[in-house]
Order: sequence, then C-alpha cells, then structure tokens
Amino acid sequence: IDSGPSGYTIQRFSGLDRFAHWLTAISFPVLAVTGLNTAFGHTLLAPVLGASAFAAWAQTAKMLHNYTGFAFMAGMLLTFLLWVKDNFLSAADIVWLRRFGGLFGHEHPPSERFNFGQKTMFWSVILLGGALSFTGVLMLFPFVYTDVQGMQTATLVHGLLGAFFFSAILAHIYIGTLGMEGAFDAMGSGRVDVNWAKENHSLWAEDELKKQTPQP
Repeated sequence: IDSGPSGYTIQRFSGLDRFAHWLTAISFPVLAVTGLNTAFGHTLLAPVLGASAFAAWAQTAKMLHNYTGFAFMAGMLLTFLLWVKDNFLSAADIVWLRRFGGLFGHEHPPSERFNFGQKTMFWSVILLGGALSFTGVLMLFPFVYTDVQGMQTATLVHGLLGAFFFSAILAHIYIGTLGMEGAFDAMGSGRVDVNWAKENHSLWAEDELKKQTPQP
C-alpha cells in the first residue's frame, strides 16, 4: 500500500462470496493431489509405501477425488452466479492494459471491482474448471455417456486441463498472499483497508465509499 494503511476498512466480499471462494479453493488442492496420485502414484509412491499401504492410500484418494469433485463443481457454479456480472470487459480494462496494470512504477490504473487480470483469472477458472468438471463426470460414470474412444479422450483432456489449471492457480495464490500487501484480507475477513481499495480498485472504492461508512 503506497500511501500506507489508513486504519479504516470497508467490506469487499460478503460471507457468501467468501464461502463460494473457499469451497472452490479448498476442494481444488484435494483434487490436484488425489488426481496426481491416480496418474503417477503407482510409479512414484508404490515403491516407497509398499503394495498394501499404497493400495489403501490409492483407494482413499480415489474416493476423495470422486466426492470432492462435486464440492468443486458447486463452488464454481456459485462463484459464477455471484461474480459474472462484475467480470465483463469494460473501458477501464483497456486503460488497465495500456498501463500494464501498474506493474511498472507506482501508478495505479483505475479499476472496477475486478481488474482485467482478475477477470482473466475468473474466466480461466470458469472455462477450465467447467471443462474439467465435464470430463470428470464422463470418467465418474464410465461408458454411460460415451464409448471407449470418448473415455480415452476424456482422460487425456482431464489430465492436461488439470495441469494448466494448477499452474494458473499457483499464480493466483501467490498474488493473493505474498505478492500483494492487503490482498488476502479481502478473502480472509472480507474487509480491506480504504487506502488499498483506493489504490487497487479506485472506481469500485469510489462507489462503495458512498454506500459504506469505513470502520476502524
């Protein structure tokens, strides 16, 4: 925060917003770890754990992956319904792009509730996550909706999309924690410092300060 914390906060995300985010955010690492086990566990873990221990872990991981998938899909659907209205491109995004999001120097381009980078992440999560969910459902119910060739394609696509999704989420995690001062508060307590809001989402902050009274 270039101007330093103001000591006053405004609400950025409601409890429902944060629930949708954390439902998706917590379920995805579970899916990533258990999915990696399905792909590489037999080669990497079985020699270390031994046959019986690996069999027990693999069975548990498979069950976790199957059922956590429904939590992930529910979180994504709720996130989409809550935030889609704020994630369409606008004139402010063009300005944000021209200034590279304020990456160089200390100038903060004007931004709405979500900037262009966040909108890109939103649609990446929705589209990649939607495709992951679709292929995952095909694999959950083998040969119900497709044939052998379709199952092979779904398995391949599911694995590739999972790798891309995981890479994108790593970048998101970094920016939302260590990469930007004050960013984690938005999804932690739901409230952000007024100066942080003015610097990073000035257009949104201007509107919200007309509705909200900042609290210490």
